Amino acid sequence: MEHRIGLVLTGGGARAAYQVGVLKAVAEFLPRHAHNPFPIICGTSAGALNATALAVNAQSFRKGVRYTHNIWRNFHANQVYRTDAVGVFNNSLLWLSGLLMGMLGFRMPKQISLLDNSPLVELLEEVLPCEKIQHSIDAGLLYALSVTASGYGSGQSVTFYQGVKDIMPWKRTRRIGVPTQIKMEHLLASSAIPFIFPAVLINREYFGDGSMRQIAPVSSALHLGATRVLVVGVSHDEDYDPAKRENIGAYPSLAHIAGHALNSIFLDSMEVDLERVRQINQLVTALPEAMRDKLNLRYVEVLSISPSQSLEKIAERYAKELPWTIRVLLRLVGVRQHSGTSLVSYLLSEQKFCNAVIDLGYRDALAQREQILAFLDTSSPLVEGMPK
Repeated sequence: MEHRIGLVLTGGGARAAYQVGVLKAVAEFLPRHAHNPFPIICGTSAGALNATALAVNAQSFRKGVRYTHNIWRNFHANQVYRTDAVGVFNNSLLWLSGLLMGMLGFRMPKQISLLDNSPLVELLEEVLPCEKIQHSIDAGLLYALSVTASGYGSGQSVTFYQGVKDIMPWKRTRRIGVPTQIKMEHLLASSAIPFIFPAVLINREYFGDGSMRQIAPVSSALHLGATRVLVVGVSHDEDYDPAKRENIGAYPSLAHIAGHALNSIFLDSMEVDLERVRQINQLVTALPEAMRDKLNLRYVEVLSISPSQSLEKIAERYAKELPWTIRVLLRLVGVRQHSGTSLVSYLLSEQKFCNAVIDLGYRDALAQREQILAFLDTSSPLVEGMPK
């Protein structure tokens, strides 16, 4: 059995800068001119943008990471969405009027969203030449790239993938894999945060952020042929302290509720899926080989890297870096100094915040250097579906 390492990059808006820091450290662990070490790359939401950047630069992993790092470390919000007063006011007014029209039973105008992401369209067209994805595949540097989006009409989580011809499409409950040529519209659809950015029409259906209804984020890499999976998440697993409940009794603002909803979309499904994979691995370990073959179960080695600090707390420190128009807009929905920062962390595409999150990802990866190198070492592959 051929062993392929899969890389799964999750969603999270500006939080995806964390992935760049992790990848920067991984690139330094490898030889300077090493090719892409991840034959299978899966991205969702903002993670799809990072995944595509690696795919188009598969010839040199370090170059691809450096290219992505240069974009993120110089980021400003006006490269992702309009921050000028006219743009913010007009789009907000259009959004509110659309909601009102919907309540009154009128047909809502198209492209309704809180923010106008037309600057992101221009940026991606400039920095991500999607036609190079096939060049990487033809050169044998990439086995498959996938981008996941959520269909508003069908309710399905659709994984669009581009790869070698041997990969077969798949269909599971509420999720399917569809071969296609990855284009700009797939990236925009996958990163269209609900309510905040507009849905994108692909073929006959409108799609939104891929983290919605993505109940098994790791599965795409497995369907594409990965035998090991490196997951770079964007959520901090903070220990629950019951004593803190006494300080959170205030009624939640709209921003607090929105941040909570986005956390459930972007973070919870990955944590649940990783727990599911670990439980299946425990079951596979306990079963005899004949039973594993009969049930078509195999051990999947998974390494997960996630923030060692709360990204919300980092966002709280840098929220003032947002343009004044966006700060006013967020204040109107209830963002305060210590409330609603979860929502802010998804929109804070500003240089200082991105660099702080990149640095955190870099330090976290350095702390797991030995684990990462052992994971990437395919000279000691899995034996009969079980680790040595």
